[in-house]
Amino acid sequence: MIHAFVDEHRQAFGVEPLCKVLQCAPSAYRRHAARLRDPSLRSERAKRDKRLAEQVSHLWRVNHSVYGADKVWQQMKRERIAVARCTVERLMQRLGIQGVRRGKTQRTARPDPKQPCPLDRVNRQFVAVRPNQLWVADFTYVSTWQGFVYVAFVIDVFARRIVGWRVSRSMQTDFVLDALEQALYARRPDPNALVHHSDRGSQYLSIRYSERLTEAGIESSVGSKGDSYDNALAETINGLYKAEVIHRRSSWKTIEAVEIATLEWVAWFNHQRILQPIGYIPPAEAEANYYLQLKSQTNEQLTPA
Repeated sequence: MIHAFVDEHRQAFGVEPLCKVLQCAPSAYRRHAARLRDPSLRSERAKRDKRLAEQVSHLWRVNHSVYGADKVWQQMKRERIAVARCTVERLMQRLGIQGVRRGKTQRTARPDPKQPCPLDRVNRQFVAVRPNQLWVADFTYVSTWQGFVYVAFVIDVFARRIVGWRVSRSMQTDFVLDALEQALYARRPDPNALVHHSDRGSQYLSIRYSERLTEAGIESSVGSKGDSYDNALAETINGLYKAEVIHRRSSWKTIEAVEIATLEWVAWFNHQRILQPIGYIPPAEAEANYYLQLKSQTNEQLTPA
C-alpha cells in the first residue's frame, strides 16, 4: 500500500520526501519500481503467485463464479495443480473473488392433512449404495417480471445427480409429474428397486402422481414430520440452485430466461460441479466410477480361477 501511495504522488512530491514521511527506505521503493518495469526481477514466490492467481481466477469463472476457496482448491488438485488451500484462499482475497453463500430457504409445498400419506421409508437417512435406489423430489419458486414460476427437481441420492427437472408457471400436479417423467425416461429404473421420497406437498400426494409411481414399480415415501429436515437433501439442492443461479441476478424477466439458466446449471451441476459428500467429484463421474467398479467385479467373478 505504501508503494502504491508513492507511485501515485511521486510526481508531485518526489520519492525521497514521501519515503521519509512514510518511513519507507527509498531503496526498497526503487526495487519495487524496478520489478514493476521488469517482472523477471520479481521473487520466485511472486512469480508463482501470478501464475496461480491466473489459474484460480480461470477456474472460478468457468465454474459459474460460485466456488469458494475450498472447491477451487479441490478443482486445482483434480487438475494436478500443486497448491496449498491457504494459498488459494489468500489469492482469492487478493483477487476480490469469493464463493456464493446460501440464504434461508422458503417452503413451497402445501401439506394437505386430509390426504393419506405413504410411510416414511427414509427417516432422514439420505444414503444410497447404487444409482436408482433412492430419488428425492421437491420444487422451489422464482420471482419474475411475469409473476412467480416454479422449478421442480428429482435427484438421485447416490451421486446427488439431478435426473429430472421442470420449470412451470403453475405448481399443480402436472408440473412435478413432468419432472418425474423426464427422470423415468432418462434413467429407466428397474421395477421394485427404487424408492421415491418427497415432502407432504399436495402435488406429490395427488392420485395421479401416486399412480404413476405405482405404474413404474417405484415405492413411494413421504416425510413423516412435514418439515424441511424430512426432505433435507432435496432442500439442499434447491438451496444451491437459488444461490448459484437465481439470487445472482437482481431480477428475472421471463420464464424462458429461468428455463435456459436452469438448463445450463443442471448440465454443469451434473457433469462438472464437484461435491464434497461424494469425494469432490461431479455426480456423473461418481456414477461412472460405480459402473466401472461393478463391471470389474463382474469380470473377476466370470474369470476362471
